[in-house]
Amino acid sequence: MTTMSTNPNTNPNPNPRDQTNLRSPKSRRWRQSQVATAVIAIAALLISTAAWLSLVFSGSPTLPVARLQNKAPAPAFTQYRNDSVSVFNDEDESQEWSDEELSLDDVVFGIAGSSRLWKQRKEYVRLWWLPDDMRGHVWMEEKVREEQNDESLPPIMVSEDISRFRYTNPTGHPSGLRISRIISECFRLRLPKVRWFVLADDDTIINVVNLVAVLSKYDASEMVYVGSPSESHSANTYFSHSMAFGGGGIAISYPLAKALSEIQDECLERYPKLYGSDDRLHACITELGVPLTREPGFHQCDIRGNAHGLLSSHPIAPFVSIHHVEAVDPIYPGLNSLGSLKLFTQAMRLQPSSFLQRSICYDRRHHLTFSVSLGYVVQVFPQIMLPRDLERSEQTYSAWNGISKGSEFDLDTKDAYRSVCKKPVLLFLKDIRLQGNATLGSYMRSRAKDDFKRTVLCFPRSRHLRHLREIQVLGHPLTKKWHLVPRRLCCKLNQNSDGVLRLTVGQCAKGASGSFTDYK
Repeated sequence: MTTMSTNPNTNPNPNPRDQTNLRSPKSRRWRQSQVATAVIAIAALLISTAAWLSLVFSGSPTLPVARLQNKAPAPAFTQYRNDSVSVFNDEDESQEWSDEELSLDDVVFGIAGSSRLWKQRKEYVRLWWLPDDMRGHVWMEEKVREEQNDESLPPIMVSEDISRFRYTNPTGHPSGLRISRIISECFRLRLPKVRWFVLADDDTIINVVNLVAVLSKYDASEMVYVGSPSESHSANTYFSHSMAFGGGGIAISYPLAKALSEIQDECLERYPKLYGSDDRLHACITELGVPLTREPGFHQCDIRGNAHGLLSSHPIAPFVSIHHVEAVDPIYPGLNSLGSLKLFTQAMRLQPSSFLQRSICYDRRHHLTFSVSLGYVVQVFPQIMLPRDLERSEQTYSAWNGISKGSEFDLDTKDAYRSVCKKPVLLFLKDIRLQGNATLGSYMRSRAKDDFKRTVLCFPRSRHLRHLREIQVLGHPLTKKWHLVPRRLCCKLNQNSDGVLRLTVGQCAKGASGSFTDYK
């Protein structure tokens, strides 16, 4: 038996080729295992990636993803403020939006008042306020003595202290800060079922029926800012042509009031140099990115003197408000300011939708033009006047700053009639009452200082007007949708057996004829 022994002195340095041949089987197996591992890893990666993509782009999430979505819903949007991000839903859980038709009960009024002037101005508020149908408050800078059991006026609230805010305007008054916050203070009362907040002054008259009709055009669940600029070009240039003037009224939807209440105090600190309340409110609403929605029926009425030219050429739009009622001459001749406003609001309540709406009709045989402003005046021209000329406002007034040039006004104006023979005869509302579902108004001739001159100098042209003393106007109600697509009203000329001239006014039929719609 032959045995193999290991001798250290035998071939101590074998051939390298021989060593490689000896290790090759083991090395080959190791390399194969590495390749297999890499292939498996790559396959696993591809499979997991494909699965992830299928989840992301799939129309219906798998069960685990759906559970995740139920646990953590995505935010509706983000609000960026001071470089920090806060996330909140765009729906207020406490506010239930309804598809029901807008009503007066959905509106909350914030009336800016002054304790010093309240004794006089409360009489203006009393003319249009409906205590059983309306919600709101008069906001004062301090308490006032209230008459007992006077439920015909809105309750009084004292505004919050504003002394912590800076006010650096040298010509204005810090009360602008207080008034600018009325909407936010109204919101913080947390009254139920509110869609709109309306800010107005205590010397403003509001047609609440038309206000609701106008606001019903807009979605109160969105952020909406409704109003109108001033009639004064200088005022609009100084403040903004895109700013609603609060005297004419400012309507703010619930979501905008909510957002405003959250940022306003901080916002006011950025505008200490502004003059009043409307520009501060506008500045903060502008920071929220909400533009002004213009409605021509809101009237700031930044005028002085005789408002006839403005009232007799009211735009073809629902009359909503008029401001500065004590700063102009009495609206109806022969009455004082308050007496005129009582007749004014009486006509407004009896025919709210058609109040101050214009109509034009002609007596071609006698070459006369009748221009009616319902509830206010009938103008009878001793010549044929084209509608385009009657659209312009006769400048019987001056601007609030005293300027009387036509370029001072941001509306179409014309010079006051100077020729005695071309001036219209004016018949102002004297009395109005209901007649069925229509209104019957009596308009009486106003005594003018140049009547004698007209009689002597204009006899051939105005002989048919010499004995004209009264005109009765029968005004038919408008349809509920007139305000959506308004059109100037039409009228018919009628002669009664008793010699009284009667005009019948109502909506025009469709078409180019402009004939009167037959109401039955």
